[in-house]
Amino acid sequence: MRSFASDNNSGISNEIIDAIIKANVDHAVGYGDDKWSREAEALINKTFGGNADVLFTFNGTGSNCVALQLCTKSYGLILCASTGHIVVDECGAPTRMTGCQITTIPTPDGKLTPALIEPHLIGFGEQHHSQPQAIYISECSELGTIYTPDELKALTAFAHKYNMYVHMDGARLANACAALGVGLRELTYDCGIDVLSFGGTKNGLLLGECVVVFNDSMKPYAKFIRKQSAQLASKQRFLACQFTAYLENDLWLRNARHANDMAAMLHNELAKIPQIAFTQKAESNQLFLTMPLEASKELHKQFEFFYWNESKGEIRFVTSFDTTKEDIDKLVAAIKSTLGHCK
Repeated sequence: MRSFASDNNSGISNEIIDAIIKANVDHAVGYGDDKWSREAEALINKTFGGNADVLFTFNGTGSNCVALQLCTKSYGLILCASTGHIVVDECGAPTRMTGCQITTIPTPDGKLTPALIEPHLIGFGEQHHSQPQAIYISECSELGTIYTPDELKALTAFAHKYNMYVHMDGARLANACAALGVGLRELTYDCGIDVLSFGGTKNGLLLGECVVVFNDSMKPYAKFIRKQSAQLASKQRFLACQFTAYLENDLWLRNARHANDMAAMLHNELAKIPQIAFTQKAESNQLFLTMPLEASKELHKQFEFFYWNESKGEIRFVTSFDTTKEDIDKLVAAIKSTLGHCK
């Protein structure tokens, strides 16, 4: 099966498998007190700049829950786009783990701006209201769009003016950096992000994410929040060693750039088909588009993809680090054939 439903469906980079095998020697102290964890933590700090605390976790939802707990108290308010992963795809885990109310904000492209957020900042100091404490964003957004450094700086400056924190879900941060031609630090630490969920599972890792804590005020209790959130791995070396391999020799960038290139190739071919209309800008490895529902239903029998809004015939294609040109050619040919049969 070759899937265009999600980059979570992709395989594992050979470099990651090799790193895990090399770490699987003898015994090592558990819970992060091992040389692989220290090496990865040092490399992550070197890559992102600053003096961050690095907390390896099992998955993206866990990372978001840890990060948002660092940003909030139980009486707090978290603001995010209405398409935000924390309200659409995490089964209420952030609400349960933080105790916070989450306010969703409609956006045309999945990206928050100060102008969209400001009307929701009410009730400061009023005991009857949840207190605005955190802004959640995703880079890339859930609609495949990308925040620029200037947009991020405007957002963090706005949040900090109101004594709020900004948490970035970086599940596809590598794809954003590859698209913009900037480094990981330039979209995070340099932009004033307080805490980051740094993902790799969608881009060649076996499993595991990490929370990168930039804000000094969060650091004293970060490790306790991770443990209480059931995100501390006993054999942490097998999570940590993946990030060393991921960052060394720019594997993260090469994988993300390839995924983006495959999406661009697919976009260029589909843009030639009159029955297809794109609903979002093609900026990363996610494409959002509409096609006749009858045709997409027939196509779904041959290829895995995700229905974003079935009532509108809107679907999502996602390319991965291991998507090939042959995969793209086969999908495009199938789309053309299906559309031809459904006239």
